[in-house]
Amino acid sequence: MDMDMDIKVSKVRFFCTLSSVLCYLVFVAGCDDAYIESPLQERIETLTTQQKQLESHLEQSAAENEQLKKQIHTLSGLPERLKGENLYSVQNIEIGKYTGFFDKDKDGTKEKLIVYIEPIDEQGDVIKAAADVEVELWDLSKTDGSALLAKWPPIKPDELKNLWFSSMLKVNYRLTFDITDKVKSFDEPLTVKVTFTDYLSGKVFEKQKVINP
Repeated sequence: MDMDMDIKVSKVRFFCTLSSVLCYLVFVAGCDDAYIESPLQERIETLTTQQKQLESHLEQSAAENEQLKKQIHTLSGLPERLKGENLYSVQNIEIGKYTGFFDKDKDGTKEKLIVYIEPIDEQGDVIKAAADVEVELWDLSKTDGSALLAKWPPIKPDELKNLWFSSMLKVNYRLTFDITDKVKSFDEPLTVKVTFTDYLSGKVFEKQKVINP
């Protein structure tokens, strides 16, 4: 009788232990699943965000495309006399007469080159035109290959539009360059060369101006 009781108690203990082990395994498996699902959920959220961004870019591109279609439609409906060359505004450029070297800090040394540029339309009026502008400074009296004293990086339209200068007598672009280490002597005439590439027409205009001592 006592032996049967001991066997029953042992079985109960065995099943209790087995149940505890199974519960532990289920708990651990659940933790592992949660651990696996967390990076997966983050990945899903990241992909969802990227998809929304792509959809936004597509909508923006579609709107820009529609705007371009309207512009093309408008241009295609213009009379022939307004198309081609007649559509281009800039016909010439001039370098302003006040272009020259200046002592900005009044220390007796000219350290700045100021170049005034006037884009001119078919009526002879000065207009504010978008363009790339390149400026070079030459000493044409030199024949040893050192005639080019300075060549500055092109000024782009976004920068150029901020250089528009208006006075009582003139409107033009005013460009300022540092020549501290580029010009050693002002005893000879120096030449400013301007290359003006109009963004509307693609035309390239070149002008030179001699600055006398």
